[in-house]
Amino acid sequence: MQFDEFHLLAGHFTETDTYVTKRPQGREDWLLTYTLGGEGFFRSLDQTHNCREGDFALVRPHAQQHYGTAPGAIWQFVWIHFPDSLTETSLLPDQPVLHMSIENDSLRERVHHAFMRILADSRERSDYWMELCIASVRELLLLLAQKSARKIDARIEEVQYLLSKMMRQPIRIDELAKAVGLSPSRLSHLFKESTGLSIIDSLNRMRIQQAVLLLQDSVRSASEVCYDVGFQNYNHFSNQFRKWYGESPSTFKKTRR
Repeated sequence: MQFDEFHLLAGHFTETDTYVTKRPQGREDWLLTYTLGGEGFFRSLDQTHNCREGDFALVRPHAQQHYGTAPGAIWQFVWIHFPDSLTETSLLPDQPVLHMSIENDSLRERVHHAFMRILADSRERSDYWMELCIASVRELLLLLAQKSARKIDARIEEVQYLLSKMMRQPIRIDELAKAVGLSPSRLSHLFKESTGLSIIDSLNRMRIQQAVLLLQDSVRSASEVCYDVGFQNYNHFSNQFRKWYGESPSTFKKTRR
């Protein structure tokens, strides 16, 4: 694909309930929308998808396009038309209209930033603006594919994000529970049920996975890596490393380098 052949349109609309678009034969490109506020709708065959804050709608090429603002509402949304040339679309369910709700606050923020980058880059048109837009569209499609493949409670997704963000800090389960509106015991049970790991085991696995990368690809010693990834005690780090990889960090570093 040549970048100069890649045609992309993007915009940010705020529309009253008089707004409606009908294209019975659709378009040759994809349409992706993300609702920032209010409510809109998409009609596909005999089904209506109501889009509220945090909702994606993805319409395939040549699928009927019938969408607009819900009666009595105002619809604020961002949208992108992009051509049928990105391989990431093959990762998505084969539906004329894919409607998906994003309930995870951190993921909503990431999606919103991606759309805002596309809008800014497509308007400014500075050097490599098209490459930057394409990268952001691909990020959105991969997030959609990830969301459609993983059926997990949004609160658990949020906790996983918080763990990755706070990996080097001491973790308090009661603070995590408060952040997602659950009791500590309910969060612990739901997390284990959803992921197969306890919260602490999941955190330690994240730390060890990061340690593996540092041991393989940096000159830092095993003791330095221990503190880099958030462990406060080398013996604990070594025990956790053995648990996940079957050997000590120092042995792993020698054999992999």
